[in-house]
Amino acid sequence: SFTMNTYLFVYDLMQFCGHSWIFTNMIIRFMSFGKDSLADTFYSIGLVMRLCQLFSLLEILHILIGIDKSRLFPRFLQITERIIVLFVVINSQEEVQGKYVVCVLFFLWNLLDVVRYTYNMLSRMGIHYLPLTWLNFSLCIPLYPLSVLAKAFAICVSLPYFESFGTYSTKLPFPFTFSIYFPYVLKMYLLVLFVGMFFIIQNLFSERKAHLGTGNIKKK
Repeated sequence: SFTMNTYLFVYDLMQFCGHSWIFTNMIIRFMSFGKDSLADTFYSIGLVMRLCQLFSLLEILHILIGIDKSRLFPRFLQITERIIVLFVVINSQEEVQGKYVVCVLFFLWNLLDVVRYTYNMLSRMGIHYLPLTWLNFSLCIPLYPLSVLAKAFAICVSLPYFESFGTYSTKLPFPFTFSIYFPYVLKMYLLVLFVGMFFIIQNLFSERKAHLGTGNIKKK
């Protein structure tokens, strides 16, 4: 309906503005301060990044109520990966926030999202710019695995700090007789991260084939 289409356009516009601001801010800071800007990336753009990722949870709701025709499981994996790495791993460990891997991760996320939300906004208006369509369904295929590697590296970097500070590790009260050692949870999640990557990459190729075909971009 017109109302739902307008709502989705506004949602995409808000996300585009947020990710564009982050992406532009990172580039300007790097051009101005060089490598010195990388260490405080999280402190300068972390708040906006967290807001954008929290808003992205609405995309799961969009699929559940049927106003977005994307597949639920791959999108759920992509969103929860970011939420876990950003809020559980990076946000909880101040020592990790200054690592260069955070800057790399944010750069990959925002590059993908600026393209994706631009494509979505134009699609809501019935505009299909062929190079943008190709870019949207092609860029994610090499960049998504790179982002998974960056997420895994961020988790590995954080493990010594979780071990030292005991963050999220807890001993369950009676009648339970075991403790939760959070570094072990993160190590198991690394396996989930890489297994999920294969499902998502398969979905990305399927979406690319559906929109681009095997040759030229399909005209709509």
